[in-house]
Amino acid sequence: MADIQTVSIVVAAASVVAGVIYYAFQIRHQTRTRDTDLVTRLQSIYTSKEYQDAYGQVLSLKFVDYDDFTKKYGSLFSNNPVSTALRMVCGFNEQLGVLYYRKLVDINLVGELFTVRRPWEKVRPIAEGARKEFNQPGLYEWFEYLYNQMQKRGLDQSET
Repeated sequence: MADIQTVSIVVAAASVVAGVIYYAFQIRHQTRTRDTDLVTRLQSIYTSKEYQDAYGQVLSLKFVDYDDFTKKYGSLFSNNPVSTALRMVCGFNEQLGVLYYRKLVDINLVGELFTVRRPWEKVRPIAEGARKEFNQPGLYEWFEYLYNQMQKRGLDQSET
């Protein structure tokens, strides 16, 4: 009789362990699926015509420093096509930076799929100037954070 009781306890314990292992694998799979979905959605924004037009416009800007930028193109916060394109590119990269900081996206994946170095190096003087002019020290801080993290890891070595 004791043997049947022992066997039933062992079977019950093994069932619980098997259930926990199965659940852990399911959670891991769901996390990967969620991460893949997030990156796919970001990639669809990044490859959209609207974003690519804005990205091209930002990279083609010609200015020496923040003052030169504002003379030629107006304020970062004005409602003109250049400022709108700039805010779109900075906003997208700001979002990537926050997602990375919150550990919702892998930095290596970001480095493989998105270009961060080129746009940050282009907009850095604008962001730094606008931070001072508008007293917004946190303006595009997550974009800069992402850039710095990628540089530390040797990621995003795209040519300028």
